[in-house]
Amino acid sequence: MRPRLGRFLVWRLAQAVVTVACIATLNFLLLHLAPGDVVDVLAGEAGAADARYVADLREKFGLDQPIAVQLGRYLWSLGRLDLGHSFRHEMPVFQLILQRLSPTLLLMVASLGTAFVGGLVLGVTASRRARSLADNVISVLALLAYATPLFWLGLMLIVLVTLKLGLLPAGGMYTIGANQNPVAYALDVLRHLILPATTLALFYMATYTRLMRASMLEVLGSDYVRTAHAKGLSARRVLYGHALRNAILPMVTVLGVQVGSLLGGAVVVEVVFAWPGLGRLAFEAIFQRDINLLLGILLFSSCLVIVVNLAVDLLYTRLDPRIALE
Repeated sequence: MRPRLGRFLVWRLAQAVVTVACIATLNFLLLHLAPGDVVDVLAGEAGAADARYVADLREKFGLDQPIAVQLGRYLWSLGRLDLGHSFRHEMPVFQLILQRLSPTLLLMVASLGTAFVGGLVLGVTASRRARSLADNVISVLALLAYATPLFWLGLMLIVLVTLKLGLLPAGGMYTIGANQNPVAYALDVLRHLILPATTLALFYMATYTRLMRASMLEVLGSDYVRTAHAKGLSARRVLYGHALRNAILPMVTVLGVQVGSLLGGAVVVEVVFAWPGLGRLAFEAIFQRDINLLLGILLFSSCLVIVVNLAVDLLYTRLDPRIALE
């Protein structure tokens, strides 16, 4: 098993290197084809910039070179694990990403965990009572959550929970200026996390609910489940010991695929709730034309998706021994 796992990891690592190189190249070309760059922003902030000043800036940032030369320098820097320098924040891109990584990971883990567990419970509940009132209510609510835009849902939660009821803070990650001990600080972060995590989780919970319901109905109608019932096993043991393990496999697959879209949704949620994560940082980098920072965030997000999908593939083999590592 270990030699097979070793070959699998080496092969996937080689695939990951090629994939990351292609993604980095495509991101670089697309961003440099878009109008505007860092020089336009700095010249605009200067108020009055002559041609000499603009030319000096382009030479400073290497923008006077042909696009092929710029791309070659960028890929060479990536090979040395150098993501470049952020002109707006005056610090290395990698260091800036690390500073904003923890809030984004906290938001992603909280929302994805809530969505996965909630979708699992609701999907199983709906499948056990198919075509009943509970099934219809869950299906309608899942459809509404799926169809509701994230930014609108976030704003409505702020209006209801914060402005009307005054239960939770409307934005930020913690109370600024509060002198708190570690326990009080953790509780404060949790209070600030509830609204953005709920907003992001509801959309994906709807997907998991519908998927789990369909998967459970298919599994519950299979031959081995009917055989288990014929052996006299209790309904609970058949459901949780036989059906659930196989029905959850499609959810695990979708879990890995949706990490990328979750990062996209995090941009909207982080902007609405002023959450200091990578999504909000990327949003600011777009308007500031901070190309190096935006390229670094996109590349880091791609690497995160690749790592999560690798972990999902390994988990898949644990849940279903019939699937071999290839």
